[in-house]
Amino acid sequence: VQLQASGGGLVQAGGSLRLSCAASRRTSSNNGMAWFRQAPGKEREFVASISWRAFSTYYADSVKGRFTISRDDAKNTVYLQMSSLKPEDTALYLCAVARTAAAPTQREAYNYWGQGTQVTVSS
Repeated sequence: VQLQASGGGLVQAGGSLRLSCAASRRTSSNNGMAWFRQAPGKEREFVASISWRAFSTYYADSVKGRFTISRDDAKNTVYLQMSSLKPEDTALYLCAVARTAAAPTQREAYNYWGQGTQVTVSS
């Protein structure tokens, strides 16, 4: 499975962005998917995940109430709607496909990764 993330950019604090991640084939529609992010010099951290058929979603505490993850299996695509962005949200955002249909929060549970899209939030 190949993943292509897009939608990143430069935005002012308080603004919004919508990230997209398109998978190369339908395998991803049977699996959980997630967004992680990695800032320079920091560990990759979990942002949000969504299970098969969107039965479950999970969010990091730092983004809860501001970010929304969704998926469109007809398009093999997962989205991350980000609102009320803060400078601390600045990072490379990566999408991933889980090994199972669940929506785990651990990076080890994901075996396919996209190249990422950069999000920069200015103060």
